[in-house]
Amino acid sequence: MLRGKDAKDWDLATNAMPEEVLAIFRDSKPKGFVIPTGIKHGTLTVHFKNRCMEITTYRSESDYSDGRRPDEVNYVGTIEDDLSRRDFRMNAIALRLPAGMMIDPYNGEADIEAGIIRCVGNPVERFSEDGLRPLRALRFAAQFGFDIDELTLEAIPLSLWVTALVSAERIRDELNKIIMSPFPSRIFRIMEDTGLLKLLLPELAACRNVEQKGLHRFDVLDHSLFACDYAAREQYPQETVLAALLHDIGKPLVREASGFDDAPWTFYRHEAESARLARIMLNRLKFPNAVIDSVCHLVEEHMFNYDDNWSNAAVRRFIVRAGEDSLENLYRLRRADAYAQVGIIPGADFLLPLIARVDRELAGKNAFSLKDLAIKGKDLIELGIKPGKTMGIILNELFETVLDDPAQNNREKLLSIAANLAKKVLS
Repeated sequence: MLRGKDAKDWDLATNAMPEEVLAIFRDSKPKGFVIPTGIKHGTLTVHFKNRCMEITTYRSESDYSDGRRPDEVNYVGTIEDDLSRRDFRMNAIALRLPAGMMIDPYNGEADIEAGIIRCVGNPVERFSEDGLRPLRALRFAAQFGFDIDELTLEAIPLSLWVTALVSAERIRDELNKIIMSPFPSRIFRIMEDTGLLKLLLPELAACRNVEQKGLHRFDVLDHSLFACDYAAREQYPQETVLAALLHDIGKPLVREASGFDDAPWTFYRHEAESARLARIMLNRLKFPNAVIDSVCHLVEEHMFNYDDNWSNAAVRRFIVRAGEDSLENLYRLRRADAYAQVGIIPGADFLLPLIARVDRELAGKNAFSLKDLAIKGKDLIELGIKPGKTMGIILNELFETVLDDPAQNNREKLLSIAANLAKKVLS
């Protein structure tokens, strides 16, 4: 509200004990729906009048041995005591209901107006209590374009051991919000300076000072960050932004000297190594399998280099390799990659000739998978070909034939070719 935005998420604090809150909403008319989501820590979730709200009893907290949750919760008598345990001054503000009087003991409104993030009290103590707080500070900075107070920044390296205790899921959620912010590279560079990048994304941190030269103006890390910026600025889907960030993380492991002054390094098949490392990283951070598969596919296929000499068959094979559903995201990743070579947006879309040819092939109702063939496995069985490895080999050969010449996708022609192939394979 202080930032002039519509409020969608409401949290309530009260001096009522959790059991009293349960009773209030169980007995309410119309009846509220209450869930003891965090009753151990004094928090319940209430669904009431089409809203979902967390209600927490005023509390203070003891040690955080797991780096995230307090070992013990003690209830306190006032909202001021409760606000003293909050992470940042801008988050230590309350409205007293029903009058709406603002309670701001740490001058958080001034921090919001100034666009600065500062801890409540001693930053080292706040970060030592909850290892997610340093990453939350960076996430807020990313989302709101705020700066982080110098003392707060200096406390992050001193608290890395606590951040290391935080669950992968909570880390992932904060990183997602950073990646999808308007200018993620600014935050990733702060992460690098404070040690968070090496702790949480060591594969990406290893890209610093891996020079590329040739067509590239930047080292691998800056190139990756600029690609991520472009994808985020264009509001590409999450999978594409992640792929832009991770598409070259395999380069440090495959770099070799080329012997040429103008392009002194080679990165042969770096896309395969990048996809392998991306899968390890995203699995470690507990991303959904569908997201991991999509990101790694984009990373592995991003190194296509189209020219007008491609045959129609080559275009069809590109469609098969990329997958129809992934084409648009692959184009997006390629644009981000091209931008990040020198940090300049191309004057014209260099992919338009390829896109036009792909669209023509797709409109031609050509076969782009085995299921598009004019014959099926049962047709091969009628030829005496048994299900198994041989049938698989023959179906793949038929598919390659049709990719080369779509006119061959005819039942009689394919049965004839299959019969000849069966003789060769079984002889």
